[in-house]
Amino acid sequence: MLTDLIPDTALNVGLPAVKRALGVVTRVLPIPQPTLMVGPGSSIRLGETISGLGHRRIFVVTDGVITRLGLATPLLEALTRGGSAFVVFDEITPDAPIPLVEKGIEMYRRESCDAIVAFGGGSVMDSAKAIGVSVANDKHPRELVGYFKGWSAPPPIYAVPTTAGTGSEVTVAAVISDPENHTKLVIADTRMVPRLAALDPCLMTGLPGPITAATGMDALTHAIEAYIGQWGTDFTDRMALAAVAMIYENLPIAYTNGQDLGAREKMALASTYAGLAFTRANVGNVHAIAHQLGGLYHTPHGLANAIVLPPVLRFSSPSCTAKLAALAVRAGVGESGQPEDGLARTFLDSVEALNASLGIPARLDTLREEDIPGLAKAACWEADTSYPVPARMSRTACEQLLRQILPVPGGPEPLARQGSKAKAPPRKKRARPRPDAG
Repeated sequence: MLTDLIPDTALNVGLPAVKRALGVVTRVLPIPQPTLMVGPGSSIRLGETISGLGHRRIFVVTDGVITRLGLATPLLEALTRGGSAFVVFDEITPDAPIPLVEKGIEMYRRESCDAIVAFGGGSVMDSAKAIGVSVANDKHPRELVGYFKGWSAPPPIYAVPTTAGTGSEVTVAAVISDPENHTKLVIADTRMVPRLAALDPCLMTGLPGPITAATGMDALTHAIEAYIGQWGTDFTDRMALAAVAMIYENLPIAYTNGQDLGAREKMALASTYAGLAFTRANVGNVHAIAHQLGGLYHTPHGLANAIVLPPVLRFSSPSCTAKLAALAVRAGVGESGQPEDGLARTFLDSVEALNASLGIPARLDTLREEDIPGLAKAACWEADTSYPVPARMSRTACEQLLRQILPVPGGPEPLARQGSKAKAPPRKKRARPRPDAG
């Protein structure tokens, strides 16, 4: 694995200073926000709007399942009615592997396109961003890994998320996978943020329960890590807290009744709020570990985040007790004025209970003991070089944490296979403040 090439001494050479500088930059860097269209039928309205923008030919990036289900058909019909030419590239698969991104780049150039519509989940949106920045700079995606590696802005990108989890419709990053080296690669550029995005709950009503659960926990992880990290601002804190409140209230509903448009719409908004939060405040140890699990085992990103989130929060809790207490109050599992230690423990317990109620396993059945040292080394490198974590995790601590999620030989089946009957964490009934209310 590439992790074997990481020098042990590199973690201690100037990285705190670099991260402090990055933290300052994130507070002042102008980051565009897309115009959002929200509600049933908003994807059609987006197609109608794009048709009036004068593009020569639009490159629609999606996946085969969406094509077979016809989810994008209303948007494509709106483009046709508006006289817009387009081509559809529907070969994206989970993890956005580089070979498929390369195929998309070739097709975009061959068809002489000048705009991109990303219609799908996080892998589709990340692929679309990578395609756009690659064609604009005439560079291979590997050459663009990191921050601002391209001189030229990508063509206009428009987004229609079909899951409520990644928040990629508002983020500056594209996460793609390198199958050759079993790694995840991150391209970051503020110019990749989509210009328009449609949050259409009608596109999400058919999502299976496990996908609803995993993507919803992905959004929750974004919000929590953005809030407990060290780069938060008043704006990111408001967005993160609003997202947590909305997810705790609506994810169990969307999971048990996928046809509930109200819950689906609020989950889509929560995912977007969480995306706005972590775009500026960044993520943390959960993502650092989950990226390694996804790269090596192809574990779906949301599922990896959900499994890793409880033990990472317990590891971090001594360094962010007050923030965990605030999360408990906003999640509706505790009341203001209670002791912070107790509230923090209540919130940690509620995350585990929420996972259980959604059928998410506590252990990863593909994880192998012999892989743990390499996974820990790579995860610590990613966190130490990139993320403002509340508590730095040593390689030894990371290895110990990974062993907590090893499958138990001969043990009980994971909750996802049992169809868990665990109850969601109880919530206090009260009015919810608007996300911009502080």
